[in-house]
Amino acid sequence: MISADPQRVVASSRSWLGTPYHDQASLRCVGCDCLGLARGVWREVVGPEPFPIPPYSRDWGETGPREVLAEGARRMMIEVETIAVGPGALVLFRMKPRAIAKHLGIVTGPDSFLHAYERLGVIEEPLTPSWRRRIAFAFLFPQR
Repeated sequence: MISADPQRVVASSRSWLGTPYHDQASLRCVGCDCLGLARGVWREVVGPEPFPIPPYSRDWGETGPREVLAEGARRMMIEVETIAVGPGALVLFRMKPRAIAKHLGIVTGPDSFLHAYERLGVIEEPLTPSWRRRIAFAFLFPQR
């Protein structure tokens, strides 16, 4: 599988800046959560979503040991080493040690990433050492 052009992924991601946060939504300038952001970028860069996303509760990441986000990404994306993340990579974060990865963002530069954050919407911010330590998985979008 060949990866999508990282510049195209970053440009698409940045077009979502300022989109309000809204659980389970995936509409640019209207609302999205972190998964909705990735889904929207997928549609713009790769094409139609390969499978529907079932409804999920706000606490879905607090229950069960399965790495649901990583398992889903593995079905359709190219997994890469977390130390090799660069612009255009989708990164999955563990928000607490030993918890499952339940937040995601898209790397936009050597030290920046974009994500949808509750109360803030889609923002771009520094990929600080604190955020880097939380990266559990990394994936590349496939070429269309």
